Amino acid sequence: MAGIGTPTTLDDWFARLEAMPVPEGYKAEIIEGTVQLTSRRESQWEITADLYEQLRTRHPRARLKSGARLDLPGPMNSYAPDLMLLTEGAEKTADGLWRCADVEFAAEVLPLDTVDPAHGPKQAAYASAKVPLYLVVDPRQGKSHVYSKPKDDEYMVRETVAFGTDLRLTGTAIDLTLKSHDFPRD
Repeated sequence: MAGIGTPTTLDDWFARLEAMPVPEGYKAEIIEGTVQLTSRRESQWEITADLYEQLRTRHPRARLKSGARLDLPGPMNSYAPDLMLLTEGAEKTADGLWRCADVEFAAEVLPLDTVDPAHGPKQAAYASAKVPLYLVVDPRQGKSHVYSKPKDDEYMVRETVAFGTDLRLTGTAIDLTLKSHDFPRD
């Protein structure tokens, strides 16, 4: 690996990650300055695809992104949401990244090997970035967690629903009722 010492910027971290082989089926993210590799299971892909198809009934393809690098506030946070909805007319920065201010909705589908099933550090980073709607889907527990109304580094409104229950998100950034009936469990 080129260079010595600990990377000091997110770009340094990603330059090192690009030089290393990330195993197929894994996703690399930087959470509070620590690189975390998480496996991608078939259930995660199915849930992400289901969410994408539902969002496509209301939002154009160009506004939906999956696995794109998103640098968030906090001590070296860079995530790759499973799915995010961008504002109308959102454009990448000069560095080729999406801006947090343009993210209206972010969804994460938890892998089996997740370190923090409560998603605390990520939840705080998304709230700090003022992402209006954050969805965490947990195939192990068969539950979806919806967070809205960010204030400082937390969400003021939290709702947990079991798979099979509609997620009523009309009046939010996505303005839909998401169906979780077909979400597979691990």
